[in-house]
Amino acid sequence: MSDNSTGIAYYDIPSLKFHAGPTLPVRIAYRSFNASASKVVCIPTCYGGRINSTENFTSGALADYHVVVIAMLGNGESSSPSNTPDIPQIDYRDCINSQYQLLTKELGAKELESVIGFSMGAQQAYYWACMYPGFVKTAVAICGSAKTSPHNWAFLEGPKAALTNSIDYADGEYKAKGVKPLRGLHAFGRAYCAWAMSAAWFREKVWETHYGCKSVEEYMKSQWEEAFESWDPEDLLVLARMWQAGDVGALREDGDYTKALEEVKARVLVMPASTDQYFPPEDSETEVKHLEKGELAVIETIWGHIAGGGANEPDQKWMDKRISEFLQGKTVDDIGDIDKETGVLRLA
Repeated sequence: MSDNSTGIAYYDIPSLKFHAGPTLPVRIAYRSFNASASKVVCIPTCYGGRINSTENFTSGALADYHVVVIAMLGNGESSSPSNTPDIPQIDYRDCINSQYQLLTKELGAKELESVIGFSMGAQQAYYWACMYPGFVKTAVAICGSAKTSPHNWAFLEGPKAALTNSIDYADGEYKAKGVKPLRGLHAFGRAYCAWAMSAAWFREKVWETHYGCKSVEEYMKSQWEEAFESWDPEDLLVLARMWQAGDVGALREDGDYTKALEEVKARVLVMPASTDQYFPPEDSETEVKHLEKGELAVIETIWGHIAGGGANEPDQKWMDKRISEFLQGKTVDDIGDIDKETGVLRLA
């Protein structure tokens, strides 16, 4: 089944066992690019991301690959609270297992050349590398982590609380009242906004020079309040809870995420943004130390977290170039200067 106007196709899984317990039929939304290519790359969506808004690198680094952009469970395109009655709280393991079925049973993939993801997509890339070590050759984690930090967890409580405490959310009874909680969705966007970019981004008034907004207020309304109006509140909440619970250590009996990383066989490129407020490069530096074949390449930017999603052209081009070199097998020693104290790759 596919939608020719969007390029999005759907794969039905008759029975998926969720980590939370229930077994349900689910539908996975995806889009294939360059399907005749022999090497397959998987790109899972991020928080707030749709298939056709996801940076896919198909005009650059991935031009010669079969790129499959997959909507993670909960994003409103694949099975989610908004379209699947009684769906339980979703876990990253549910996302990866459903994506594996799509790629192997529907698309016939024998292996993945890479899994590339931004934000929650990066967390999925880590899970992929840990869960299917013989299937994933490389992974690229952009502005994400193998384990959600306490600081990151606390940040997410702000937007969640803004939504769930709004008067029109009505303690979750808004649907029974026939109301869409726009006040709550707007509050969610406002609470989220300042975290997504850096203080320098605001200081340099990028909201004016890039977006043409006359004030921060106009920017918040047009780019953040209105952006979440199309989202179902329960989809936003189920994804936020999954993000908060992100931890590849949960795949082990002892819960040790560092040991989970040490067992990863794939080459992994970790690309944090220098000014990311909730996936800071310091956390990435720690994780790379536990990866046998890990490389760290910091995106030097004032755009904060959203730099990793391709929000501005210079950062997008930088990422595209580095991903291309990584997939060609080039190491940090081949292409750039290394900070002797941190081991961080810094490219011009």
